[in-house]
Amino acid sequence: MLAYSLDFEFHTAMGESAAYKEYVAGMLAGVATVIVGHPFDTVKVKLQKYNTDANGIKYRSGLHCTTRILKTEGSLLLFWQVKGLYRGATSSFVGMAFESSLAFGIYSQTKHFLQGKPESGKPQLLAILPSGAFAGGFISFILCPSELCRMQVQGADSILQSSSRYSSPVDCALKTVKSEGLTGLYRGGGATFFRESIGNAVFFSTYEYVRYYMHKSLRDASSNLTHVIDVGVGIVSGGLGGIACWSAVLPLDVAKTIIQTSPEKNHTRNPVQILELIYRRTGIRGCYTGLGPTIVRAFPANASAIVTWELAMKILGIKRD
Repeated sequence: MLAYSLDFEFHTAMGESAAYKEYVAGMLAGVATVIVGHPFDTVKVKLQKYNTDANGIKYRSGLHCTTRILKTEGSLLLFWQVKGLYRGATSSFVGMAFESSLAFGIYSQTKHFLQGKPESGKPQLLAILPSGAFAGGFISFILCPSELCRMQVQGADSILQSSSRYSSPVDCALKTVKSEGLTGLYRGGGATFFRESIGNAVFFSTYEYVRYYMHKSLRDASSNLTHVIDVGVGIVSGGLGGIACWSAVLPLDVAKTIIQTSPEKNHTRNPVQILELIYRRTGIRGCYTGLGPTIVRAFPANASAIVTWELAMKILGIKRD
């Protein structure tokens, strides 16, 4: 009885102390996501902004856009050649680290609350979907201001006047507040909310099920699962989760980009109206502008996030379900 009491107290204490560790692991996952994915995101944003304008297509493809960025916004030094692809990365590092910390932490805590610890270990969709959606909806209020894409869009091909350009993310935020008020920082907030809620629900459900069935099949084949295999499972499950997520919400992301980068203060902020306008102008293809670099980015960026998250969880002593 004493042994049971001590064991219960130990696991209770471990459960309480493990909460913050999940947020730390999520923060590290966010940093990994920006390092791997920000260049692809810059290309995606430029494609979404300029290739949906009424003036016509500016970039022929994601590769053409990337070449233009490297040619016009890089330098002769190889180390700085990619700086145009990392435009706005400073705010992304801060925003994604904080956002990812909350996303993974809130998701894990909410899932534990809804499902407890299932004896079978099999994912429970009725716990995963609302947990992912809740985490996504919550972080959208933090993500929206940090994700204002104007720093990425204002490169050498930008139509912005020099007086309207931003010298830094802070300068971007200050000028936005000065011209539009605090609500200007939340331009595209509705589209961001729905994108993050739906996207996180799809991402975590895909990740959890792919991870579960891959581990199950590998255990049936061999009882010895090495750390290398665990990393492989993380890469595949995280990568496929990212692809599924962005395939589901890319039209909302296109609408968000148009809302956030429009120079017109009275431009509609209704994502449905914007998508209807894009569809009439360029068809369904326009609603999926930037699909190429988004999918190319989704696999490595989300794979690195999951591998980093799971590795950090192990180092911090947290056992995954």
